[in-house]
Amino acid sequence: MIHLDFSEADIRAIRHERFNHPDPRVQRRMEVLLLKANGLSHHQIQCISGVCGNTMRTYFSIYREGGIEKLKEFNDHRPQSQLVHYKGTLEEHFRSHPVMSIQQAISEIEKLTGIRRGPTQTRKFLKSMGMRRLKAGSMPSKADPDEQEAFKKDKLEPRIEEAKAGKRILYFVDASHFVLHAYLCVLWCFERMFIRAPSGRKRFNVLGALNAITHELITVTNETYINAESVCELLRQIAKQHVGIPITLVLDNARYQKCALVQDLAKSLNIELLYLPTYSPNLNLIERLWKFVKKKCLYSEYYSDFSSFKEAICQCLGSTHTKHKKELRSFLTLRFQTFKNAQIVTA
Repeated sequence: MIHLDFSEADIRAIRHERFNHPDPRVQRRMEVLLLKANGLSHHQIQCISGVCGNTMRTYFSIYREGGIEKLKEFNDHRPQSQLVHYKGTLEEHFRSHPVMSIQQAISEIEKLTGIRRGPTQTRKFLKSMGMRRLKAGSMPSKADPDEQEAFKKDKLEPRIEEAKAGKRILYFVDASHFVLHAYLCVLWCFERMFIRAPSGRKRFNVLGALNAITHELITVTNETYINAESVCELLRQIAKQHVGIPITLVLDNARYQKCALVQDLAKSLNIELLYLPTYSPNLNLIERLWKFVKKKCLYSEYYSDFSSFKEAICQCLGSTHTKHKKELRSFLTLRFQTFKNAQIVTA
């Protein structure tokens, strides 16, 4: 039996630290000492505190040598990986040569350093450098990052600020062509699922204008083709709803949207047509809405006929300002990613 002498001051300090010290390891040590100070046997202390005999005796030895303050100290020794010495070199290499798998990373690290580590250690080291497993994105090969950045800063953002202040109506315009076929996606399931694919190539065309602030959606639909007349019809609907306030439509460079017929009508209706830089779908807010619609009512859904297919799309589009309003609020934020500072693979 180890004998310890506890002063009244020590007992008061142990009681206080037992509940108030921020480190739970210190609290456990104080609990063991408090039980000892109250005259409990070593067996009883082990049963109550849950520590083993060797640990308990270590606590007693630490207290005997240095008192309460010594019990608060921890000398945590964590061995450092040899790869730390090569961190700068490896980070520079992986920034320009990202890998697709941990096995590839293991091979690259061994080639550069002569050190081979297993998958777990390699994964941990990559994370320590700030690397994450991210799905690669795609960008149109002809997109101009500098032009996009200039358009966003000089034209788009000023109009967004005016729209937020109520001084301008801002719409994002685009057409989507929903074809009656199987829309496949990734599913959480117990075995691979198969979705029935309807026959035929009928398509439902939607020309939409999405209000940047209210997310109100104005559409022109048909089952044939979207053309300049469709755009003119959309312009008239928009002008009818907003009288006496500047209107701007952000749209791409499709021929039917940039022809003289459309531009002349827009001018007569006092509507500004703000054309995006070429190959810039990432700057058109309504593109996100089309993705949302496909996710909500088309992915892994089977429609036996074109009528039910079209009705599902119309119901989803008609609920953007009601049923889906809350979800779309976070999805349709006015933050636009450009490729100016993106990591772009050129070779």
